[in-house]
Amino acid sequence: MRRILIIGGGYAGFYAAWHLEKRAKAKEAEITIIEPRPYMTYQPFLPEVVAGSVEARHVAVSLRTNLRRTRVIPGRVLAIRHADRSVTVRMPDGSSRTVDYDIVVITAGAVTRTFPIEGIAEHAIGLKTVEEAVAIRDQLLTAFETAAALPDGLERRRLLTFTVVGGGFSGVEVFGEMLSLGSALLRSYAELDFSDLSFHLIEASGRILPEVTEKPGRWVVDHLTQRGAIVHLETQMVSARGGEVVLSTGERFATNVLVWAAGNAANPVVATHTDLPVDDRGLIVTRPDLRVGTADEVIEDAWAAGDNAAIPDLALGRDGARTVPNAQHAVRQGKLLAKNLTAVVRGELPRDYLHHSLGTVATLGLGYGIFQYRRLVVKGLIAWLMHRGYHVLAVPTWSRKVRVLMLWISAFLFGRDIVSLESVQEPRAAFLAAVPAAPRPMPGRGDDEPVESRRAS
Repeated sequence: MRRILIIGGGYAGFYAAWHLEKRAKAKEAEITIIEPRPYMTYQPFLPEVVAGSVEARHVAVSLRTNLRRTRVIPGRVLAIRHADRSVTVRMPDGSSRTVDYDIVVITAGAVTRTFPIEGIAEHAIGLKTVEEAVAIRDQLLTAFETAAALPDGLERRRLLTFTVVGGGFSGVEVFGEMLSLGSALLRSYAELDFSDLSFHLIEASGRILPEVTEKPGRWVVDHLTQRGAIVHLETQMVSARGGEVVLSTGERFATNVLVWAAGNAANPVVATHTDLPVDDRGLIVTRPDLRVGTADEVIEDAWAAGDNAAIPDLALGRDGARTVPNAQHAVRQGKLLAKNLTAVVRGELPRDYLHHSLGTVATLGLGYGIFQYRRLVVKGLIAWLMHRGYHVLAVPTWSRKVRVLMLWISAFLFGRDIVSLESVQEPRAAFLAAVPAAPRPMPGRGDDEPVESRRAS
């Protein structure tokens, strides 16, 4: 029996373990997965969680429910020492432990790319986790509730100003969903109108959505502008101190919600805390068959996939091309990992990863979307329906597919749910408010005087 250790429970890691359980017999492989969260997050649905179109729990796929033969360790890997076939893990209680393995699979994913900009650590929020998506939604809903009770002025304008940094798929999708939600909320707030709202999308390059060609990218900018958004191209945010956004163009404005979606960076564990080979971007050097190594040298018993791996893209047919970090590749690489690991355990040869893109599709808010496959471009409602159709089929497990579909039907029939649950971030506040303060002695009375005499007086 080979001890297979999977580091990371994202797309690639979850699918590798899930399919490995189906392919490898119990006597062939002992599977362990290390992931700090008890679930896999279906990240393409996070913008819809922000909009309330998808329930937060429905994008979280439980590891323990679906991985029946896999041992789940709820920790964070601190170091990988392949020479010793071991990793160091930080456990939830703060202790460290060593986990040994025979074969390691690194699917730790990427982290949010940040820059040393003053104020973002205090005011910005990312879009990698369910918790972040829920917080963005609650902050936006609470802002409307608070602003509706205020007179027109600087504070109301600040509360209703929402900013997204990053014009990639994640940034554009969450921006479009926030714009759509904000516009829809006006029907419930007679005190406000659209002129009170301000939505800013900031992108450092000259175009957004680099995954589509230039003309569809320009259409998205025009479309968002027509809906009342402000798109800043070739613009950088230079400061967010005190919640005031300062742009490289000299423009400045106070913002209530600041979403940081400026791309991915290498996972620091993979980039700097392993003896496995990494490239200049901090990604694991990986062969087309997903084994760690180069065409000339293979690192035995080490595999990688997903956003933390530099995998040659054979579909493009040119030297130096690498698969892009998206769900299309990660899911399929995870499935191939299961096939290749089973093959190697049985003494067979692994297969190379080859996937031709199915196109790119993005939601721009309720009823709006864009899809491109080579020269074919679809815009508007049809593209939005294609986005929903593809992702409801792609989200793992029938339980999640059915729950998401039922919520969409419910929203179509009864409208959006606009309740903010921001108070859950302080769950004991209501209880503490109900606890009576300790009684204090009356002026001029001693602390040891009987209570009855105090009442009598």
